[in-house]
Amino acid sequence: MDESREGLVDLVRSAGLRVTAARVAVLHVLSRHPHADTDTVIRHVRGELGSVSPQAVYNVLAAFVEAGLVRRIEPAGSVALFELRVADNHHHVVCRRCGSVQDVDCAVGARPCLTPSEAHGYVLDEAEVTYWGICPSCQSRRTTRPGALQEHR
Repeated sequence: MDESREGLVDLVRSAGLRVTAARVAVLHVLSRHPHADTDTVIRHVRGELGSVSPQAVYNVLAAFVEAGLVRRIEPAGSVALFELRVADNHHHVVCRRCGSVQDVDCAVGARPCLTPSEAHGYVLDEAEVTYWGICPSCQSRRTTRPGALQEHR
């Protein structure tokens, strides 16, 4: 992804959206902070622009999701997270302890990556998989007995 201002402006325009400072700032934040929650986006956008209302950021994120520029994911027990990696049907691995999220490429073959035993007449175009485990940082700070995993949030 082209993180330059011109690249971000072009991305907004390519989606048929009006270019605003808030829209460009949100894309810039997401390019540096994949899997960011709304509070993180708001905090960093304010750092770039000075002041911006939370509602303005919510509106930008909603417009970007609808336009297909941003993907919204919601791992179980987590707030919504936003990322710029869209349209490739990748999956995620989530740490049960700290909640960190990383991308995982498609599990098998081409989209939708997984074939269910029964599609019930649906035309499938996407599969969403979340792998759960303990990230390397939390493994090195092990505070529970070996082999004991906390329930995911």
